[in-house]
Amino acid sequence: MLFIPHGGGPLPLLGDEGHSNLIAFLKTVAPSLGKPSALCLISAHWEEAVATLTSGESPALIYDYYGFPDEAYRIHYPAKGSPKLAARIEELLKRSGIEVHQDAQRGFDHGLFVPLKILYPDAHLPCVQLSLLHSLDAGRHIQLGKALAALRQENVLIIGSGFSFHNLSAFFTADDNQSDAKNQAFQDWLIDTCTNEHLSANERETRLTHWKEAPYALYCHPRAEHLLPLQVCFGASNGAAARLVFAGEVLGKKTCAFLW
Repeated sequence: MLFIPHGGGPLPLLGDEGHSNLIAFLKTVAPSLGKPSALCLISAHWEEAVATLTSGESPALIYDYYGFPDEAYRIHYPAKGSPKLAARIEELLKRSGIEVHQDAQRGFDHGLFVPLKILYPDAHLPCVQLSLLHSLDAGRHIQLGKALAALRQENVLIIGSGFSFHNLSAFFTADDNQSDAKNQAFQDWLIDTCTNEHLSANERETRLTHWKEAPYALYCHPRAEHLLPLQVCFGASNGAAARLVFAGEVLGKKTCAFLW
């Protein structure tokens, strides 16, 4: 599993300087991921009342951002869907007692096509998106991940596409030492929680369930949707420690990526 920051809208694909570190990371991380046969991606930009899967053969792209140059709305990423994989994920979720729907009409949002266009530019892997839950409950998202764990033995790569820092107002205000310290304190907590091999699986799960108790958690995440793809990835890891594969700045804020 891989948890990544996907950046600000289409900016990574527009050559934005504030995304140079992220772009370089996404261009080089693929060899660490093996050779998956398909992808299951959880994007911060899709929430539903119950877990919902894209199940179309050829999902369209959803340009779910605004105010960007025309070229941002001409981005092409012709990844195929996989009704077969959607059915398999539905089976796994139902087996765990999780209510699930399939949506054959829903397309791929920018949480998928922006990072994948850099990570896998030839779009050769079939993809299924799994929604977040409207509840934004961390424990329920960890349970979603646990239900997906079997995919790891089926050569399906699980990607959580979010952001370990997501305070929109902070991205567009002048930096100061206090906000930088808050940003850093939460990243340090998250890195320790995910990578510290001295933590038990239960300790790690407790921390990520109660993430709002972390230093400056609600400053870094006034709303949880960009963090929760990480909880899904953690759940699928069976509590294992992750490896920190990226720690850098995106749009001037410290953020990180993890690989299990």
